[in-house]
Amino acid sequence: MSLIMTTKLWYKKPAHPSPAAQRLADELNVDPVIGQLLVDRGIFTFEEAKSFFRPQLTDLHDPFLMRDMDLAVDRLTAAVEVGERILVFGDYDVDGTTAVTLVYSFLKKLGVDCAFYIPDRYKEGYGFSYLGVDYAVENEYSLIITLDCGIKDVEKVKYANERGIDIIICDHHNPGELPDAVAVLDPKRPDCYYPFKGLSGCGVGFKLLQAFCMRHKIPNDHLFGYLDLLTISIGADIVPLVGENRILAYFGLQQLAQGPRRPGIQAMLDQAAFVKPVLTITDVVFVLAPRINAAGRIFSGARAVELLLAETVEEAQSISPSVEDNNNTRKTLDKEITAEAIEIVQDDSFYSTSFTTVVASQKWHKGVVGIVASRLVESYYKPTIVLVEADGKLSGSARSIPGVDLFDMLGKCSDLLIQFGGHTMAAGLLLNKENFHAFRERFDAAVAEFLKGERPLPNVHYDVELNLEQITGKFYRVLKQFAPFGPENMKPVFLTRKMVDAAGTRQVGAEKNHLKLQVKQEGNDALVMDGIGFDLGAWCDELNQGKPVDVLYTIEENEWNGQVSLQLNVKDIHLSESKHEQISEPSVS
Repeated sequence: MSLIMTTKLWYKKPAHPSPAAQRLADELNVDPVIGQLLVDRGIFTFEEAKSFFRPQLTDLHDPFLMRDMDLAVDRLTAAVEVGERILVFGDYDVDGTTAVTLVYSFLKKLGVDCAFYIPDRYKEGYGFSYLGVDYAVENEYSLIITLDCGIKDVEKVKYANERGIDIIICDHHNPGELPDAVAVLDPKRPDCYYPFKGLSGCGVGFKLLQAFCMRHKIPNDHLFGYLDLLTISIGADIVPLVGENRILAYFGLQQLAQGPRRPGIQAMLDQAAFVKPVLTITDVVFVLAPRINAAGRIFSGARAVELLLAETVEEAQSISPSVEDNNNTRKTLDKEITAEAIEIVQDDSFYSTSFTTVVASQKWHKGVVGIVASRLVESYYKPTIVLVEADGKLSGSARSIPGVDLFDMLGKCSDLLIQFGGHTMAAGLLLNKENFHAFRERFDAAVAEFLKGERPLPNVHYDVELNLEQITGKFYRVLKQFAPFGPENMKPVFLTRKMVDAAGTRQVGAEKNHLKLQVKQEGNDALVMDGIGFDLGAWCDELNQGKPVDVLYTIEENEWNGQVSLQLNVKDIHLSESKHEQISEPSVS
């Protein structure tokens, strides 16, 4: 297998004036780089830094600032007081299933007569469903709370209303025409002035319960015990890890670390042979989220809810093997379908000049098309849609590249679609099979026009330039307190120039495609740093030849044989003095 050096452009993130950074660093008695990282995150004062490093649950916003929250709490209160039956309805992904688990568990503990409903991905599709309404009618549920769905389901809400069922919508997707529900909770409503717009769907459900607790003077501890579930939704749904989300995730990760863990969560960690005492958002994203997601992708999202609801170790252990089997099946399908999709792209001349990738097949498993779309974005760096054909219709998932708003691009093709919904970077859609080629061409033209005919290269952003001697134990201890990391609060990426091999750099991995580094900075032979660069094995020869390189990396702890040391997690490498940096990122509009 030949190793390839990929070309990526480097951009420095916009920085605030250094005097503010230096002043803050002096007040905190930290390295000026720490001060720069803080002001670049909008933190300018000692008090703001204190709030950032020491989040407090008391800083959460008043839930009644959200539009329709008073109406939602009024209706939920009425239902609880007269003993109405309540159906908790959620999407089949991680955000939806954790939201259902949270809201259903809380109401059950209050003694509410309630049940949960997760739609079948294949029979009902994404969002609120007609079959869900029919289930509520048949089982005499008079109130449905939708979680992580409902904002786009105008006709289905109308269908429920006609059958005497009230709806409270808890969603966080971009709205169009608002459904005629009793209450529509969505911070992205244009008429909603709630201060934080980045909540997950589970987060909106949490705010409903927070408001209910405030109305009825229920102690906060009754609700904060569910922050582990909310944190999983925050990590899995790639929502901004700032503001309320950062506060909630900070305490949710503490709960996951300190325990006792929810039996279902512990069972999934056991299946993954996860032994670290502390979980990070990265662990949530790569260990827990795929397993929860796999249940809805392969079998049923209800299985994931059952696992998360398990009250005993024995119950959780009886369910977790099937969830693990779903995850293994998902991985196999992911690999097979990605290979088939790449073959389609290579065999069709359309894609040699296209600005997008839109592929379809009748054979593919609908549950993994979103993952496959992400793989194709990695391979071709184009907005990508992967569709599955069934009954004359194509349904599937879309994934984008930074700067290209999928929701906006799909909106330019709306007359060719039956429905679509989602976010800037991820969306779902449904269209008639006969519209495939017309849609593919329209979608591609929309993206090409938006990009002004220029093909973007993959890019890496870095925060600040650093010399190796600045990486001290104290520096890293402060840096760790920037966590939890995620969108809008990513782990800082540093640039160090003119690094050279310290005689220990080598290729590692079964295919020798990874790079184990031992490097020093020119002019400082005394300080040698270890590093790991995944999929950067092609750079080994350049380093072994003594060529100086510029390196982008994050800093992390590495534990080996009981010894803990700092190492560089290398993101990209370029030869020093080569043209690989851009002063500012090109704007696309």
